[in-house]
Amino acid sequence: MNMSKFLPKDFDRSATILLIAGKGVYPSIVRDALKSEGIDHKLAAFEDETPLELWDSFKDSDKRKMNVGQLGKLLKTARDFGAKYAIMAGQITPKKLFKGLFPDLKAMSILARLKRRNAETIFGAVAEELSKVGTEMLDARSFLDEHLSPRGPFCGDAPDSDTLEYARHAMQIARECARLDIGQSCVTSRGTVLAVEGFEGTDKMIERAGTFGAKDAIFAKTVKPKQDYRFDVPVIGERTIKKLAEADIRTAVLEAEQTLILESDIVKGLAEKNGIRIFGL
Repeated sequence: MNMSKFLPKDFDRSATILLIAGKGVYPSIVRDALKSEGIDHKLAAFEDETPLELWDSFKDSDKRKMNVGQLGKLLKTARDFGAKYAIMAGQITPKKLFKGLFPDLKAMSILARLKRRNAETIFGAVAEELSKVGTEMLDARSFLDEHLSPRGPFCGDAPDSDTLEYARHAMQIARECARLDIGQSCVTSRGTVLAVEGFEGTDKMIERAGTFGAKDAIFAKTVKPKQDYRFDVPVIGERTIKKLAEADIRTAVLEAEQTLILESDIVKGLAEKNGIRIFGL
């Protein structure tokens, strides 16, 4: 039986997993899950992205660090560690797609053939290159089943009929934006769209929505119609709740059983402290 429903049916638990770690607490949560399952894992870290605490927690022989864009070094790292699998956790600063990427020759050859450059196409190409050296990219939800947002209330009271109707509208807008590959979040107020997530990311979008001072604002987060969960999983965590509180947004609706809630106990406690209701649709 699989340890996680997101693992391939023929998953080999004796094999090595390469943890490709970006920003935030997400990579550490994946690392803790791998440790608890007794699965051998190594670290591929990025300069100015991967948390220092995570880097320091690995032995020197079990980790490699590189600049974002050094695809050749990433592939060599996977080969050197004999990694049968890789799992990507944590965001890479979006603006580095334009400034600070420093692509090596391998990365430049891939970028040159991409007609569209976004997270899905770039990381999809990376996954393809990893497969050529014998490393399979896993669903990034693997080992994190218990962190998925529930259907219905996560914290706070169940929404009344009016709030539920407004929440459905917010989710409809978020889903349409995701379908158009604009972003996966939005903020609405009583049926009016205040802000949609663009390249700047969720936090900046929430900040922008908060400047309007609108009443009964709702934050919605969803997934793309054909989400590639190997490297693009919608996530909320402690920072998201702090941003919502600062923006006076007291309702959050999530795509049920698809969105990851990182450090759920902390998120729930902080949300309750700030009177923020979270539920899944």
